[in-house]
Amino acid sequence: MTGDADGARRPLTGITLKVTSVCAFVAMSTFIKASGDVPPGQIVFFRSLFAIIPVVAVMAFRRELAVAFRTSRPAGHIARGLVGVTAMGLGFFALTRLPLPEWVAINYAQPLIVVVFSALFLGEKVRIFRWTAVLIGLVGVTIVSWPKLTVLTSGSSLGRDEALGVIAVLAGAAVSAVAMLLVRRLVLTERSPTIVFWFSITSTAMGLLTIPFGWAALDAAQATFLVMAGLCGGVGQILMTESYRHADMSTIAPFEYTSMILAIAIGFFIFSEVPTPHTIVGGAIVVLAGLFIIWREHRLGLPRGAARKVTPTQG
Repeated sequence: MTGDADGARRPLTGITLKVTSVCAFVAMSTFIKASGDVPPGQIVFFRSLFAIIPVVAVMAFRRELAVAFRTSRPAGHIARGLVGVTAMGLGFFALTRLPLPEWVAINYAQPLIVVVFSALFLGEKVRIFRWTAVLIGLVGVTIVSWPKLTVLTSGSSLGRDEALGVIAVLAGAAVSAVAMLLVRRLVLTERSPTIVFWFSITSTAMGLLTIPFGWAALDAAQATFLVMAGLCGGVGQILMTESYRHADMSTIAPFEYTSMILAIAIGFFIFSEVPTPHTIVGGAIVVLAGLFIIWREHRLGLPRGAARKVTPTQG
C-alpha cells in the first residue's frame, strides 16, 4: 500500500485496479442495500470488522503490519475515525432508503464540498474556475435531490423516508469532506498502511459501541450480506490504494465516476429501480463538475492524491 518507483509507467494497470475497486465498493453498497432496514451503527460494525480481514492479510504479506501499528499521531487517527464513522453511518442510513443511482449521484457532492472546506478551513486559494465548477455541481445535486426534498413541505407521509435519506446522504458527504481534510493532514507524517489500519480499528470499535442504541436481530441472509459488504469494502480499499502505485491521481480519479453506470445497472436489474430524468440530468452535471475540478487541480499541481488513495467516498 505504498508507492513504487516504476508504478507511474503502468497507467493501464492503475486504471484497471481503480475500476475494479469501484466495482468492489458498488458491490459493498449493493449488499448493504440488500440487507434491508438494519441500524447504521450495526452496518458500520460489519463493514469495518470484516474489511480488516483482507486489509490485514495484504499488510502481513507485504510485512507492513509493524508499520501500520506505529504512529506518532494517535489523536489524529482517532479524530479522523470519529468523523469517518459519522459519515459512514449517515451514508448507510441513506443507502437503505434511497434508490442506488440517486445515492451514488448525491455522494458525488463530496469532492465539491472538499473544495469549499479547503478554502474556508485550510486557507486554500480557490479561483473563479473551481468556484464555478462547484456551483454548477451543486446545481446538479439539487436537481437530483429536489423531488425527494419537496415531500417534506407537501404534508404527505409518502416518500418521507427518501427525503430523510437525501438529507442524510448530503450530511454524510459534508462530514466525509471533513474526514478528507483530516486525512490530508495525516498523510504529511503517516504512511498509507497506518492510516488504513487505524481507521479500520477505530470504526469497528465505534460501530460496536452503538449496540445500546439498538441492533437488529439478523437472519442468515442479512448476516451474509453484511459480511460480504465488509469483505468487499476491504478489497475495494486495497485495490483503490494499489491503483495509485501505478498511475497519477489525475489519470485515475476520473474513473471513480464509473460507479454511476454500475449503480444504474444494478439498481435496475437487482432492485427494479428505474433512474428518473432528475437523477440522470443532475448526475451528469455533478460528474462533469467533478471531472473539471480534478482536471483543474491537476493543472494547479495541488497535492490531493495522497489523501484520495486512502479515503473512500464513504468516509
